[in-house]
Amino acid sequence: MEFDTVIIGAGAAGMMCAAHAGGRVLVVDHAKAAGEKIRISGGGRCNFTNMYCGPDNFLSDNPHFAKSALARYTQWDFIALVDAHGIAWHEKTLGQLFCDTSAKEIVAMLRTLMDDAGVELRLNTSVSGIQKSNNHFTINLQHTDKQTKIKATNLIIATGGKSIPKMGATGFAYDVARQFDIPVTDTRAGLVPFTFEGGRFADISGTATPSKVTAGGTTFEEALLFTHRGLSGPAVLQASSYWHEGEAITLNLIPANDLLEKLRSQRQTSGRKNFTTELAHHLPSRLVDHLAGAFDLSGNLADWSDARLTELTDTLAAWQITPAGTEGYRTAEVTLGGIDTNALSSKTMMSKDVDGLYFIGEAVDVTGWLGGYNFQWAWSSGMAAARALSGR
Repeated sequence: MEFDTVIIGAGAAGMMCAAHAGGRVLVVDHAKAAGEKIRISGGGRCNFTNMYCGPDNFLSDNPHFAKSALARYTQWDFIALVDAHGIAWHEKTLGQLFCDTSAKEIVAMLRTLMDDAGVELRLNTSVSGIQKSNNHFTINLQHTDKQTKIKATNLIIATGGKSIPKMGATGFAYDVARQFDIPVTDTRAGLVPFTFEGGRFADISGTATPSKVTAGGTTFEEALLFTHRGLSGPAVLQASSYWHEGEAITLNLIPANDLLEKLRSQRQTSGRKNFTTELAHHLPSRLVDHLAGAFDLSGNLADWSDARLTELTDTLAAWQITPAGTEGYRTAEVTLGGIDTNALSSKTMMSKDVDGLYFIGEAVDVTGWLGGYNFQWAWSSGMAAARALSGR
C-alpha cells in the first residue's frame, strides 16, 4: 500500500497535520484512541491555546526557531477553527482558553477534519521498522499478530516526548532521528513538581499560597502548592522548566510586598497578641506553623522591632531552597529538549538532510510554558508541515 504521507502519532500535532496535508494520508498510533493527551488535558476541558502566545513563551536551544510557525498559524487562527465548529470556550486566567464542556470536543473536531480530508487512521498499531530508499519510505507496521509494509513519499514523526509514559509516551521520535543521523538535544522533564528529601513539606501537604518562584533567573508569579513529595502548583511547574539539578530555587511567599507595613500597623493595635497569630492573617496558618519550625517566630508582635520584622519579610521574599529533584517524566506535562532545530527547516519542519522526513510537536526542541502554549505549538508546527505538503 502506498500513501503520499504517513504520520506516526495521533496526538494534537499529528491530527492537525493530517487534516490539512492533502493527498492520501495515513495516521498510525499504538494507542487505543486518538488524542488521548488532549482528552485528559486541562482537567478534561483542554487548555487548547493561550491568547498571549508568542515566541517568548517557549524554551529552545534556538529561541528563534518557533517564530515562523507561530506567526503563520496563530492562536487566533485556531480560535477561529474552534468557533467554526461551534465549540464554546472561556478564558480562565492569564489568557488560558478552555472548552466550556469537554476536551473531547477538540478531539472530535480534529477527527471530523481528518474524516472530511479522507485520512485513514490505524490505532493499536506499532511501527517495527523504517527504511528510506531513493524517493520513498518503507514503514513496517504491527497490528496484533498481523504485519504489513507500507510506502510513503513523506514521513512525519508526531509521537511527542517522554512525558507521562503511562499514556504510552516513549522516546520513539528520538530513535527515528538517530537512525537518520539527525541530532537530538539533551532531554529532561518539564512543567513538573519538585521533590525534597525527608518529606520536607509533608506536614503542610495541600496548602496553597500566592507566590513568586524563581529558577534559572526566570520568575513566575502564580500559586504554589505544598505536597507530600515537595512543591507543585502553577508557579512551580513553570519554574521547573528553567531549573537544573543541584540549583537552588527562590520562593517569594509575600509577592504583594506589603507584609512589613501591615505587620507594623498591626503592632499598634494588636501588639499583645502572639506573632504567629498575627502572621496567620496574611499567610495560611499551616504554613505559618511550618515556618515557625524553620525560623524564630517567638514572642508577641509588640516584641518585634522594625529591624526584626524587616529581616523576616526579606527572608520570606527570598527564601532559597534546593530541590532534591523532580517527579520526572511520570508526572511531567512536557519534555524539554528533543530533535535539534538546527537540523530542521523552521518553515516546513522537514529535515534539512533527509528529504520527506518531518518532525512536529513536542518531539522537537521547542517547549512552551504552562497554559496552552504547548498545544499552540502542536497546531502551528503541524500546520507548517501540512502547508509544505499541500503546497499552500
